[in-house]
Amino acid sequence: MKLGLALLAAALVLAGTAVHAQEKVTFGLDRSAQPEFAGYYQAIAKGIYLRRGLDVTLRQGGPAMNAVQMLTSGRLDFAIAPDSYTVLNFVRDKQPYRAIAAMFQKDSSVLLAHPDVGHDAFPQLKSVPIMVTPQTQAGIWNFLRAKYGYNAAQIRPYDGTLKPFLADKMAVQQGFLGLEPILVTQQGGFEPVVLLEADSGFLGYGQLLVTSEKLSRGRPDLMRKFVNASIEGWYSYLYADGRPGEALIKKENPAITDEILAYGKDALMRNGILESGDGERDGIGAMTDARWAAFGRTVKQPGMYPVDLDVSKAYTTEFVDKRVGVAIKKRN
Repeated sequence: MKLGLALLAAALVLAGTAVHAQEKVTFGLDRSAQPEFAGYYQAIAKGIYLRRGLDVTLRQGGPAMNAVQMLTSGRLDFAIAPDSYTVLNFVRDKQPYRAIAAMFQKDSSVLLAHPDVGHDAFPQLKSVPIMVTPQTQAGIWNFLRAKYGYNAAQIRPYDGTLKPFLADKMAVQQGFLGLEPILVTQQGGFEPVVLLEADSGFLGYGQLLVTSEKLSRGRPDLMRKFVNASIEGWYSYLYADGRPGEALIKKENPAITDEILAYGKDALMRNGILESGDGERDGIGAMTDARWAAFGRTVKQPGMYPVDLDVSKAYTTEFVDKRVGVAIKKRN
């Protein structure tokens, strides 16, 4: 599904924003519309992209739409990479793509467990079966393996639903902070144990905006417009009236309710997902050479990547660390 020109026009009428000639841009999410993407929907609903001269088509991700693959096949201008591993893989595989912003200072990946069964911390899950996707196996699972001794024998397939988890009190599965915990409470009638992997020492960023090197080097004006508008969308959602963005999320994904949106927003803010660390000083989207270098060292030590991998090729800080949008927070 996508938000077309008619929907954009309707949003602009509501926002009272004048429409001028716009540059068309395609942007792919890595999952379906949900609270963790609210800033981008807010940027559309409030005309923030349009005010910067961009007509953004936002495409939901899902089983049939892998945003990173669509980016590398030339069908998207921008995509969300879920974690820093995805971006390092571009360098390792000599693919000409890189990150231009890290919207999440903390990766929002979590492991979910049932309460009162002894699955209350990462070390306790060392030999426990865990349901994860192939993408997770190629990404943050490597961190868990290196730090806690997790192994391939623990891996069980994850079908994207909660049914197997709810049916088995000893089950553990992956999820994302802003969605699955509230779904477990709604569908299962209990609050799950939520283990945020970023709080266990994982240094990687989450929800990175990625694009081609050709576009990032050849169109710095477009990069600045897109990154700045996306950042402003997040500040607008978090600190102004976020209802316009939430309305578009519910239109795109009717399974998302007001209760889910309220939970997701609170979880993102309470856990410092967007504004902890460098994000507090330099604003949403921040990246630093020091943190990328530190992340590179952690993933090279257990042999996940070549020791001579040039981590600096995975990203550019040219378009971030400028405190864009902070004024929105100060006004509200």
